[in-house]
Amino acid sequence: MPYIPVDKGVQIFFDDINPSGRPVLFIHGWPVNRKMFEYQFNQLPKYGFRCISMDLRGFGQSSKPWEGYSYNTLADDVHCVIDALGLDNAALVGFSMGGAIATRYMARYEGYGISKLALISAAVPKFTQGPNYPYGLPVSEVNNLIHQTYIDRPKMISDFGTKFFASSVSGEFRSWFNGLGLEASGHAVARTAISLRDEDLRRDAQQICVPTAIFAGVQDQIVPFPNAEQMHRYVADSVLIPFKYSGHGLFYDELEKFNHCLTQFLSM
Repeated sequence: MPYIPVDKGVQIFFDDINPSGRPVLFIHGWPVNRKMFEYQFNQLPKYGFRCISMDLRGFGQSSKPWEGYSYNTLADDVHCVIDALGLDNAALVGFSMGGAIATRYMARYEGYGISKLALISAAVPKFTQGPNYPYGLPVSEVNNLIHQTYIDRPKMISDFGTKFFASSVSGEFRSWFNGLGLEASGHAVARTAISLRDEDLRRDAQQICVPTAIFAGVQDQIVPFPNAEQMHRYVADSVLIPFKYSGHGLFYDELEKFNHCLTQFLSM
């Protein structure tokens, strides 16, 4: 079975497509799972890439423990996956919270095994507003997400999903995408939302030392575009790629452009 042990009683589920290709590890966002990258995994192996996606602990088919939802622990899990699979000279792709975890990984493990980084709608350098940082969401909005998670998680996910895409997606697609969030542990969704609210990655972002592409939707209502501009400032040797017609879910809002730009970056 495709599981990797990362902690006592905790195993991470992963997919590994085209194992002979150039390795790319994908980290999903909140509150969904690895399946969100379906429309990238349909294409990238054609260009010689090995596509690996993992469910973070608490999400998808991974173990759902009570503890371990700080960015440090989630980055430690990523390290276990990279180490277990023997990845070297790999690309790391992180979406939203996955981008934040990827950033913490790069700082905490000095980029072990990784030669380039793609940050997509990433919650970096901070997800919420605070002293000297007016660019993210108000803390009160995230507190409301946490509260709604504990009293009516399906409605929270549905409401959150209405802000995800700038384009008109089919009802069937929206139902499928929202359903990914319901595969998670409710407790994990709430605890990682606390990490999203409280973690500060400004110092971590300054420690990234590999070529980095920042993909950002100009119409993003979840990680506003000015946040991406700040990310670009903090991450040396980074390029900012704006998606004019996209919201948070730019990987689907401008699917063809996104796949093209990602493939170009990974091929460099």
